[in-house]
Amino acid sequence: MRRSVFFISDGTGITAETLGRSLLAQFDHVVFDEQTIPYVDSSDKAWEAVRMIDTAACEQGRPIVIDTIVNSELRRIISHAHAFKLDVFEAFVGQLESELSTASSQAVGTSHSMDAQPDYAARIDAVHFALDNDDGARTRYYDKADLILIGVSRSGKTPTSLYMALQFGVHVANYPLTEDDFEETELPAALRPFKKKLFGLTIEPGRLAVIRRERKPDGRYASLTQCETEIRAARSIYVRENIPFIDSTHLSIEEISTRILAAIGIKRRPA
Repeated sequence: MRRSVFFISDGTGITAETLGRSLLAQFDHVVFDEQTIPYVDSSDKAWEAVRMIDTAACEQGRPIVIDTIVNSELRRIISHAHAFKLDVFEAFVGQLESELSTASSQAVGTSHSMDAQPDYAARIDAVHFALDNDDGARTRYYDKADLILIGVSRSGKTPTSLYMALQFGVHVANYPLTEDDFEETELPAALRPFKKKLFGLTIEPGRLAVIRRERKPDGRYASLTQCETEIRAARSIYVRENIPFIDSTHLSIEEISTRILAAIGIKRRPA
């Protein structure tokens, strides 16, 4: 079964996508053809979105629309589309108006404005930190890190670091464990002073081999034997040094990040 899905927003569409995908993930037997329509902040754009949805309806049957549009008039226009519609603000704002005994502002784009995000600058700074301290590039700044991810090459350190920085404002560095590190009987010198900040990633060797072959299809780097050896050595370090770790094989970046923050007790800055 296939269904078209439209995420519609008066802003970037990230909120609609995040909520929508969380709901759609419960129906893994359905193939969803997703399309995001951001910045629907005028009646002309709303009617254009309706035309796009109706075109898809003619091709694949009734689409699913998940929107986070604030303005009631724009929502009314979207309601003309031949689609099954999940309206986030219509579902919840009315109940909040009743509870708070006051009307909402219905101002387009307010949920995405800079003024509504006091931690925006902090999160951008965290992203820069993650980029500057990626893959062991600048170990001299580890004293400023909230967290240091360690693991073998291609175990998910970089995407996890960037996600945690952008979404939660956490300053994350990451350090790749290599064969040189495995030959030592103690932590690498750059990591020793920051042991309490360390968190390990591991992954199933078969999955790691597949990922590595996409980058370097030939050679020892992507062989199953090499992957098994490195993963076993990394796990040995985690256990020996009492470093918490998580298996990233079957987890999304969002799940990995949330579980790490919960495990080590770092307070998330609002996104």
